[in-house]
Parts: sequence; C-alpha cells; structure tokens
Amino acid sequence: MVSKKSRSEVRVNKHRKLRNRFSGTAERPRLAVFRSNNHMYAQIIDDTVGKTLVSASTVQKDVKAELEKTNNVDAAAYLGTVIAKKAIAAGINNVVFDRGGFIYQGKIKALADAAREAGLEF
Repeated sequence: MVSKKSRSEVRVNKHRKLRNRFSGTAERPRLAVFRSNNHMYAQIIDDTVGKTLVSASTVQKDVKAELEKTNNVDAAAYLGTVIAKKAIAAGINNVVFDRGGFIYQGKIKALADAAREAGLEF
C-alpha cells in the first residue's frame, strides 16, 4: 500500500529546499509569504542578522478593514501593495521572493504581481 505525505509536509519540504538556494541580505532582503486557510502573511527579512524589517498581514486591523474577505486573491493583491509601500518607505527596493513552498499561482502570484506593480523589484 502506498502512503502519501500530507500537503503540508510536502510544502515544508519544498520550502526547506528553496531556502537552501537563497537567503536575504542587507542589500537584498527576503520577501517571505505564508498563507493559512483564513489569512495571508508577508514579511521582509534580513537573514544575516535574523531580523524582520517590514511585515504585513490580513490580520492587521487597517488591512482587514479594507477587505471583504481575508483569504481570496483580492486580499492577496491588496496585501502585496501594502507590503511594497511599507518596504519602499523603509528604503527597500530589491528583494528575493520566497514563496514558502507554495505553488506560484493564485494568491501567491497575485501578491507578487501587486508588489511588483507597487514598486518592489524581484
């Protein structure tokens, strides 16, 4: 009998493999994305010192007030613009995109495209 790994196990393993290939530096920090069933989280991290420089999520009151639902593509796109504006205000223009082991489609792609349109380069 063939036993399959759960989707979350597969995602975590993919994320580990991705993290071996790149890391955030002071010049080019890492834009890490995580999505749960109800919310999305994005943070910009400098891995050399292990510090989060900028963060945004659909849990925050100011972001949640603008959204009808917190777990759809529109919410992801709005979160992308919010994180990009915060990053540019903090003086960050270039980032490395870390999709967190998630497939690059739907919500993850919407967040990335919105962040690019708002001025982040990756």
